[in-house]
Formats: sequence, C-alpha cells, structure tokens
Amino acid sequence: MSSSGIGRASLFLASGTVVSRALGFVRAIILAQALGVVASAGADAFAVANQLPNAIYAIVAGGVLSATLVPAIVRSTVHNDGGVAYINKLVTIALVVMTSTALAATLLAPFLVHLYATSWTADQLALATAFAYWCLPQIFFYGLYALLGEILNGRGSFGPFTWAPAANNIIGIVGLSLFIALFGADSAGERGVSQWSPTMVSLLAGTATVGVAVQALLLTLFWRRIGLKYRPDFRWRGVGLKDTGKMAGWTLAMILAIQIEGVIEINVAGIASGAYASVFTLQSAWLIFMLPHSIIAVSLGTAYYTRMSTHAAAQKLDLVAADTSESLRRIGYFMSWAAAGLIGVALPFTTLFTHTSQGIWDMGWILTVFAIGLPAFSGVFILQRVLFALNDGRLAFVVTMWQPVLLSGLMIGCAFLPPSVIALGIAASVSLVSLGWVGFGAILVRRRLGVASLHVAGSLYTAGAFGIFSAGVGMGVAWLLGAYHPSGWAVSNIGFAVISMVAIGAAVTVTFIGLMRAFRIPELFALGTLVRRRSRNK
Repeated sequence: MSSSGIGRASLFLASGTVVSRALGFVRAIILAQALGVVASAGADAFAVANQLPNAIYAIVAGGVLSATLVPAIVRSTVHNDGGVAYINKLVTIALVVMTSTALAATLLAPFLVHLYATSWTADQLALATAFAYWCLPQIFFYGLYALLGEILNGRGSFGPFTWAPAANNIIGIVGLSLFIALFGADSAGERGVSQWSPTMVSLLAGTATVGVAVQALLLTLFWRRIGLKYRPDFRWRGVGLKDTGKMAGWTLAMILAIQIEGVIEINVAGIASGAYASVFTLQSAWLIFMLPHSIIAVSLGTAYYTRMSTHAAAQKLDLVAADTSESLRRIGYFMSWAAAGLIGVALPFTTLFTHTSQGIWDMGWILTVFAIGLPAFSGVFILQRVLFALNDGRLAFVVTMWQPVLLSGLMIGCAFLPPSVIALGIAASVSLVSLGWVGFGAILVRRRLGVASLHVAGSLYTAGAFGIFSAGVGMGVAWLLGAYHPSGWAVSNIGFAVISMVAIGAAVTVTFIGLMRAFRIPELFALGTLVRRRSRNK
C-alpha cells in the first residue's frame, strides 16, 4: 500500500471512527445526565462493573488478538489455500477461549468486583455486582468483534471494524433515553445505592450488553465479501499456530501487567467515590482524551500496520523503518494539535457532562492533565504496532513492561493524597509515564530495525513546541471567555460552552496550521493533498 493509499485508508477509517465516536459522546453525555459524574456512588458502581469486561477483553482480544492476528493473517496468505484453514482454526480456538472466559468471569462476578473496589461499602459492592452479572457476558462479544475485525483488516477490508460501533452506541442511546424516561435523570449524582431496583439495573446494564453483541454480530455479514466461509476446525496442528502462540504469550504477559496496574488504579480512585472525582470521572475524562487518539492515531496506525506487516514478512526492514518514521512524524504533528485543542477546551467541554461548578473544575483539569501526554501515548501505540508487525513479542513486552510497574508505584503514592485530588494525581501519573515511555520505546525500536536513526526527533520536538504555543493561545481565549471562573460565560450553560469550544478550537487550529505553514512542514501539505484527492474521488 502506497503512502497515498495509507492516507485514503486512514481517512476512510477516521470517517467511521468520527461517526461512532460522535454517537459515543452523545451516549456518554446522556449517561452522565442519568447517573451524575462527580461524587456519584451509583455511577462509580456501574463504571467498575462495565470496566470488567473491557479489562478482560483487553487481555483476551484487545491485546493478544489485535497484536498477533494481522501479521499472522498476512503470512498465512502464502499457504496453498490462501490462509483459509489457518483462519478457521484460529477462529475455532478463539471462540472456545472467549466462551470459557465469559462464563468463568460471570460466575466470579462478586470476586472480580471486590478485587477492583476493596474500600467500598457492602451496599455499593452489591450494586456493582448486580451490574457486573449483566455486563460480563460482553467479554464474548468484545472478543468476537476484535477477532472478526482483525481478520477483515488483515484481508484489507477496514471499514466494517470502524463503523460497527455506531450500532452499539445507537442501542446505548435508546436504552439510556428509556432509562431517564422511566426513572428520571440524576445529573448531580444524588441517587443513593439503595434506591436502585433490579429493573433499573437490568435496563442500564442489559442494553449496554445488547449493543456490544450487535456490534460484533454485524461483522459476520462481511465475511463472504472477502471470500471466507467459517467452518469449525479443531485440528490445531500444522498451519503455523505455534508462532502465533509464542507472540500471543508475550503479549498476554504484557497486557496482564497493565491490567494489574488497572486494578490498583481503580482501587485508589475508589477511595474518593461518593464524595469527590473518582472512577466514573476518570473514565469520562479518558473518553474525551481517547477521541483524537481513536480518530487519528488508531486510524492511521491500523492502515500502516498492514503495510508494516507485509514488509516485515518479506524481511524488508528498511521499508518498515521508513513506515515507522513516516507514521511517527504524522502522529507527532496531528496529536500535538489535538492535545493543544483539548487543553484549550477542557473546562467548557466538561460542561456537557456535569452542571456543578466543582464537577466542571475537577473533570476539566483532569482532562487537561491527561491531554499533556496525548502525543506520547499515540506515539507508543505506533511503536507497539511496529514490534507486533515484526512478530517480536519479547521486545514489545520489554518496551511496555516498565510502564505498568512505574504507574503502579505512582498510583499507590496517589492513595496518600487528599481524596479531593486523587483523580488529578492519577491523571498526572499517566501523562508523566507516557512522556518517558515513548522515548524509551523509540530507542529500542530503532535498534531492532538496525537503523542509525528514525529521523523523527526534530519533527517531534517541533510538533511539541507548536503544541505548547497553540495550547497557550487556546487557554488564553478560554480565560477571556470566563472558562476559569466558576460563573464564567464559557461554563455557565451548554449552549455557551459549545460556542466557546468552537472559538477556542478555531484559535488553536489557526495557530497550529499557521505555524506549520510558516515553517513549511511537509505533513501539512501531504494532508492537504490527500483531502483534495478524496474530494475529487467523491
């Protein structure tokens, strides 16, 4: 796939992600109105329960499958049958593992909830457990979605994977709207844990699980288009699954380490539950943080990943190095711009989720601190994909392992902070580690590729400088609009907040693009060319 092909694929993936994420934001805003964001024990209980299938999915599918499937599928196409037998065997293994995992996790729901929330009262634990029984079957469908999606990606069919989540979010919006219509909104988080009925629990968590199921099952409609027809195959020898298993083993160890850190993080954040910003506040801020990462970094990285895997399979490490350099430079500029925008609009943005001055202040600064580490976080995503394309699970483990170790130590330290700032301390820890993580990973990837330099340091420093300057402009405009005053115009209501975000975003964008044009940054002109080609093709 050429650079222009990468760009077209990235734009198509990004368009699907934009629609899905936009619907996801509508869903998140409605959820915040239904449960509250800050100091809501019920919202934190649902957040922990809904996090459980995501955490296990990250181990079974999000990490292992995503890391290993695309390179393995690319390599399997050289088989006499074009990789059909390999895919059938792989899908059969995955279905067995995911079914067993989902059943076991559901049976262990009380234990898993307590593992994540050791400091909670018995009533809050009981509510979270009731949510978990409904949410944990999502593990199977998350795994199925990742499995089918990565197989489609490996065969060059990128669209369904990015567009299917839109159906999930539509179902979630309908379910939440029905919840509010029947039981009322609680944007201030005043509903106590004892006020939740079984009907309320089943409606909220049940529709969440139905949405994930539909998201996964939709992908089955696209298999025939890529010439595949699934037949269960339990004969798991002879088609190269051993190498995939080795890669998956390293990846599993890496993801398990990250999940252990996640358990510590949620337990530490849970100390403030019901009184200050806690689990649900962090999750809501992280959702906003992940929007530009998903639209730009994941879309770009997914398209590059297939090309990197093809070059790696042919042992063309010079081309893998070129792909790595090009993707990191693009990510550096685009994510620095996005980070600057998030920092500028942070407080007005949180007005969409909460109406209380304290809630806006707490969540807004948590988002600001998260955004500082956004370019580094996205850069690490690219570096990990390079190592996965090279089938080097051991080095990917080394690159990643120190991150959860350091974060775990910092998270434990956050437990000794005043409860009112624990969540802010967690956000600062994540950004600090991400900034160090990307530098360490780049050095190891460069050595693995056997090149003297990736030729990205200068671009990344320039992108960072542009981002800092643009963020300052955005914060200045936000200050003029009253974003940093409890009763300021920019945070007084949703309408004014939206107008403020448009003004701040425009100021940041004009500043950042102006700097790129003034310094004649090639990535800006490459993006303009891709957009013009895309427009002419419509």
